[in-house]
Amino acid sequence: MKTARPILFADDNPHDVELTLTALHDHRIANEIVVVHDGADVLDYLHCRGRFAQRPPVMPALILLDLKMPKLDGLEVLREVKDDPILRAVPVVMLTSSREEQDLARSYSLGVNSYVLKPVDFAGFADAIKALGIYWTVHNEAPSPASSSPW
Repeated sequence: MKTARPILFADDNPHDVELTLTALHDHRIANEIVVVHDGADVLDYLHCRGRFAQRPPVMPALILLDLKMPKLDGLEVLREVKDDPILRAVPVVMLTSSREEQDLARSYSLGVNSYVLKPVDFAGFADAIKALGIYWTVHNEAPSPASSSPW
């Protein structure tokens, strides 16, 4: 049986964080959810530095990434993740309210795995989160662990 790796969730809007966590828990997603509120914390978590220096060096199963965040926005974080040979295999889902075509195109050009618009109503939002959680944590196959890999 494989061990459930955490989901790293980055969003600076407390309301969206609460809705997402509620939807994930309501649909019994068993993975630990690590919440950060800006792009710098995403990178600190992934590189086990700053306030995350003591965390176990296990890569997340999934990164849920808001586009508009302080310090570093989602596109800057995505660029760094996909440029890093160790991190690039971590699936990244842009979970955003931006309907701007340029944000969508730029996300895919940088290597995002999926771009999901935050639905306006809670039922639609909960359904989107359930589908994301189930697909990326249950159905998606990640690379096999190697002795020197954080996977």
